[in-house]
Amino acid sequence: MTSKQELIRQVEASSLRETPLEFAIGDTVDVHTRILEGDKERVQVFTGVVIARRGGGTRETFTVRRIVAGEGVERTFPLHSPKIAQLDVKRHGKARRAKLFFLRERVGKKTRLTERRVQVPGAPSPVDEMSVVATEEPNEATETVEQDGEE
Repeated sequence: MTSKQELIRQVEASSLRETPLEFAIGDTVDVHTRILEGDKERVQVFTGVVIARRGGGTRETFTVRRIVAGEGVERTFPLHSPKIAQLDVKRHGKARRAKLFFLRERVGKKTRLTERRVQVPGAPSPVDEMSVVATEEPNEATETVEQDGEE
């Protein structure tokens, strides 16, 4: 016999995104939302800093905060909503907390978070670059010695 939790999990699985949105707390993101106006559909972009993420499964939401005309505007989006066309991460912010509600009291440049360095898939890491440089230098030196010895 299946439990209620298992049944709920099975029903929710059909509503989850195939490709989950990849972002973290403190990231500056562009959320592209689909908006219906009459019979037309358009995409509206909401840019801001992710200050909170809560819930789980189909009920998971995230909150984005931005400043418009000197006023702070926060908007909460369901993570698995089909109304979200795409989500672009513009900056990776360094955050040591799960909720960044302290940004609500900050004004001006104090609302900026320091940027977090992120390893991009496919790009060589700084450690790999250093090892490549370190291995190339002795090879060049040995080649020049061999050439000098041949002459």
